[in-house]
Amino acid sequence: MAYDDPKTLVSTEWLAAHLKDPDLRILDASWYMPAEARDGQAEFDKAHIPGARFFDIDDVSDNRSDLPHMAPPVEKFMSRLRAMGVGDGHQVVVYDGAGIFSAARVWWLFKLMGQDNVAVLDGGLPKWQAEGRPVDDLPPVIRDRHMTVRRRPEMVKDVTQVSSAAKLGDYVIVDARAPERFRGDVPEPREGLRAGHIPGSRNVFFKSLLNGDQTMKSPAEITAIFEAAGVDLSKPVITSCGSGVTAAVLSLALEATGKTDHSLYDGSWTEWGAFPTVPVATGEA
Repeated sequence: MAYDDPKTLVSTEWLAAHLKDPDLRILDASWYMPAEARDGQAEFDKAHIPGARFFDIDDVSDNRSDLPHMAPPVEKFMSRLRAMGVGDGHQVVVYDGAGIFSAARVWWLFKLMGQDNVAVLDGGLPKWQAEGRPVDDLPPVIRDRHMTVRRRPEMVKDVTQVSSAAKLGDYVIVDARAPERFRGDVPEPREGLRAGHIPGSRNVFFKSLLNGDQTMKSPAEITAIFEAAGVDLSKPVITSCGSGVTAAVLSLALEATGKTDHSLYDGSWTEWGAFPTVPVATGEA
């Protein structure tokens, strides 16, 4: 990105300049697919950006659901963030160990909960470390801070709403998964799920929005990628993926272009692919 926006993306230069700001809170939201055999918490304990707190996506979720890391109830989000010392008046910067991956999910969660002063670190921990910037293994100093939450229901969709959108065409549904998964050419990594995509949806692989250093492409490039995939950006967008993580990368990218009428299908393919009464399409969109 050519600019810093504390509500979407900030550069490593911006974070380094603001690292000692008293109202800055840094969250390490590293999360990985099981096949990667990486432990976000363990890696955080060894090395993290100074002052960072670890945000466990699987813990800060709705444990009443059988689906993975669904958005938590408001009360749980508030209590978990308060325990991290994050609250009203703080500027939050979220990063992850992949570049831009799971951090976008936490950015979206904050937005869902009515918190606007949150940004993703562009390029994440890999870029920060590649530039020789400091890391440590010290625990953060936690000071309690109240958080006011105003949940924005328009930012999240359930299977019924997505099914309706697929039939009516009043939204454009965009799938962040790899093209071979979208087409149904390969089995899903989660057992028991059908292969394919939501009928009428479009495919924008989240990695296509990133540069080689895992920073986000420019707004003009992002817009061109969505349009090339057949996404009608005059319509509101519903983002989807495997389990609601990389869908948030699409949401972050759209926000970076100035498009704000987007929502995220929280259950994503983990729900749709297992739901017996909804149709599945295969092949190209």
